[in-house]
Amino acid sequence: MLSKLHHAVTDKAASIVSSLARTNPLFAVCFSNMAPSSKVQDLYELCNNAFTPSGIPSQSSPALNKLCSLLDTIQPADIGLKEESPDDDRGHGFFGMNRLSRVARWSQPITYIDIYECDSFTMCIFCFPTSSVIPLHDHPGMTVFSKLLYGSLHVKAYDWVEPASIHNNKGSGYPPVKLAKLTVDKVLTAPCATSVLYPKQGGNVHCFTAVTPCAVLDILTPPYREYAGRKCTYYHDYPFSSFSTETGTEIGDGKEEEYAWLAEIDTPESLYMRPGVYAGPAINI
Repeated sequence: MLSKLHHAVTDKAASIVSSLARTNPLFAVCFSNMAPSSKVQDLYELCNNAFTPSGIPSQSSPALNKLCSLLDTIQPADIGLKEESPDDDRGHGFFGMNRLSRVARWSQPITYIDIYECDSFTMCIFCFPTSSVIPLHDHPGMTVFSKLLYGSLHVKAYDWVEPASIHNNKGSGYPPVKLAKLTVDKVLTAPCATSVLYPKQGGNVHCFTAVTPCAVLDILTPPYREYAGRKCTYYHDYPFSSFSTETGTEIGDGKEEEYAWLAEIDTPESLYMRPGVYAGPAINI
């Protein structure tokens, strides 16, 4: 009897709350603020408190450690995604898409999903079909937190060698090459820890290749802004031996395979990307 009474009262209360929310916008806002916070909301608040348009705290900051710890707990469902299997490889990563034929799947684009952006940071998702690639590119003056949500992803990343070693090719139409050191060349498989790249270390110039269907949650701070000098540039990497004789450059540690010459290129025509719709919890600004 008490159980039936409890359910009746609960149902009645829910009905009253729903009615008030529909007829009174102020009540709806207040009630939403009382609801349990989502992980996306927690991410937004951490970023909003820690980041500014000019940069981030030091690498040892408790705020950055807390952000990485929270990212490590994020699951696809927390941001409105479902995990795809190799047999269901569409590269969309969110609910409501129709199945595509197995033949057509290889030409599917990477899906970019914008969660939130301001002058201090960007929160976004990249959903990769198998074998899709984001070519070698940089994040000038930026720090990027990347969380692999599901699947397997090959990451190849470089940092620029300091002091800079630049070789100007002979003849017009050939861009100069700049020496970089390989910092990451491996396959990541979820679940794994959050990866962080900083402006001058951690693999600021990197390439992603999807081994299986996969998705990556990225937080970039500060965001790309061409007027502020933060423009995405694409590169082609050449083996160290390609220009070592001409430049007279020598590697002190003898590990030439860990170095490459990078040349700027135009945005690759093979980069196939389209916008998607964010289907996760709303962020209360």
